Amino acid sequence: MNLADIGQLVHERRQALGLSQARLALMSGLSRATINQLETGSLVDLGAAKLIALLDLVGLNLDAGTRKGHAHALQSVSQSASVSYRTLLDPAVLAAALVDGALPKGITPHVATLLDEAPLSLIVAAVEEVASTSSTHPKLLWKHVIHWAKDLHSPRGVWS
Repeated sequence: MNLADIGQLVHERRQALGLSQARLALMSGLSRATINQLETGSLVDLGAAKLIALLDLVGLNLDAGTRKGHAHALQSVSQSASVSYRTLLDPAVLAAALVDGALPKGITPHVATLLDEAPLSLIVAAVEEVASTSSTHPKLLWKHVIHWAKDLHSPRGVWS
């Protein structure tokens, strides 16, 4: 669930409660423009404390829990890394490389693309999947990922 989804729920709840945006703004201590932007999905950030207080005010809650992981994340991240190449990145080869830490030359371009372009949530889910299927601690897998990113000069700031 993202902020736009939450905004839609707030909109529905506000209307069900018979509140105008202006009234909800006064009650929540937010501006009417903020309420409007939240409800229309154009708000970039609200801050956790303000969001939780607003949700509580309209009778909604924000449940935090482990989301169900991406099904077959390793397969998905391998496909994502293979889009620009003739050969596909074999998920089993990627998993073995993650566990071992050694990056086979044949998959170097794929891994560079993965590190630079794959959605971070997909990379996280793939690391989690490899950790659970290989009985390898995720911390070691992340160490390998970061090492690869440095060796491949990934421009993505998260690997610094």
